[in-house]
Amino acid sequence: MNIEQIYTGCLAQGAYYIESEGEVAIIDPLREVKPYLDRAKRDNAKIKYIFETHFHADFVSGHVTLSKETGAPIIYGPNANPSFEATIAKDNEEFKLGKLTIKVLHTPGHTMESTTYLLKDEKGKDHAIFSGDTLFLGDVGRPDLAQKAATMTQEDLAGILYDSLRTKIMPLADDITVYPAHGAGSACGKNMMKETVDSLGNQKRMNYALRADMTKEEFIKEVTDGLLPPPQYFPLNVKMNKEGYEDIHEVIERGATALSPNAFERAANETGAVILDVRHQDDFAKSHIPRSIFIGLKGGFAPWVGALIADVKQPLLLVTDEGTEEEAITRLSRVGFDGTLGYLDGGIKVWEKEGKEVDTVESISAETFKERLEKDIPVFDVRKETEYSAEHVENAKLTPLDFLNNHLTEFPDKETFYVHCAGGYRSMIAASILKSRGIHNLIDVAGGMASIKKSGIPVTDFVCPSTLK
Repeated sequence: MNIEQIYTGCLAQGAYYIESEGEVAIIDPLREVKPYLDRAKRDNAKIKYIFETHFHADFVSGHVTLSKETGAPIIYGPNANPSFEATIAKDNEEFKLGKLTIKVLHTPGHTMESTTYLLKDEKGKDHAIFSGDTLFLGDVGRPDLAQKAATMTQEDLAGILYDSLRTKIMPLADDITVYPAHGAGSACGKNMMKETVDSLGNQKRMNYALRADMTKEEFIKEVTDGLLPPPQYFPLNVKMNKEGYEDIHEVIERGATALSPNAFERAANETGAVILDVRHQDDFAKSHIPRSIFIGLKGGFAPWVGALIADVKQPLLLVTDEGTEEEAITRLSRVGFDGTLGYLDGGIKVWEKEGKEVDTVESISAETFKERLEKDIPVFDVRKETEYSAEHVENAKLTPLDFLNNHLTEFPDKETFYVHCAGGYRSMIAASILKSRGIHNLIDVAGGMASIKKSGIPVTDFVCPSTLK
């Protein structure tokens, strides 16, 4: 038996490769399927099944392409209604994989089709569960994403999730391994551990949602408390996962079109494309195309694109470092953004050489910021509410990046103001968005809160985030 977790940090997503006797099952594959095909080839094995735990909202799965490439059936649990050919398994149905058995445990609540897959070894002993978004490490899946589809409230779904956990998962043995679909950083839960694999016994001991003495009413209250609105791209990814999508090879081929500065400028003007600059934030600050949006590859790239650009149909033009074009296109496609029209050939240096207009973002050190704080200056913190509540610069105002558009009227019209985040990545995204909206009287604090604390700037007393509601 061979189980491999293929974890993608940018999405905090775990896909799974299970092999026995030359037969392979893939669970929740990412959109680019070559790694699974290559892995099976190295094992001289054949991909027999493609299991989906549910219709994912935060990424586009590779199930459709992988099935086309291998002929393996796509398998969902009960209640799934995809537009393409798939096997809709019954609760407790079993699938043979070499000497192993994979059993379907229908565990609705996160969504109504949510399913956990129980892996039994060659002796029939329960070995592991692949819990999708039903059970995370330290948390459970949020119950508000499928409300419209299920015509239910989030409280209704939370109650169903409570029953699923207690009738299907908690009765299983403590020594079973839990392989979830996501880890810390995913928007599909709110309190996930940084670890990506654990025993079910440990989860029963420490996961608040699995307390043995917890009533359904208590569960519903705790699971639904403090849920932030889901990113706008989530329903669009669900639609693609249910209805199918364009082959990723075609997406990459189209997006990897090198455009001269003139062709790039013409495409931007004619198509209404968003110019997306994916270089490092320091390079963006020094020189960038006016009104372009910065979201760097070296950060939470794809989720931030999804959260801030939102419309997966939005045409995009890329400004990249040389050699990173395909990586950017691939990572965009993981969250359904297939509309890349091309990239700036030669990058910003060629743009400047052609005499095209550029813009900059003023960025200062924390030490310079400290000197200026001696006067009463407006400071805006674009971190998450929990980060801000834990500690923040005294008198700084919270304007979370996730909801920046809701705060545009709060920024001064003429007075210079300062923006910062935790390390400099999110504040540069915020700066680019503000500048694209015509707000230019801002200064970025390089290095964010990490540098601010090192410089000795006064911050509020620290409050552990785990105690915050």
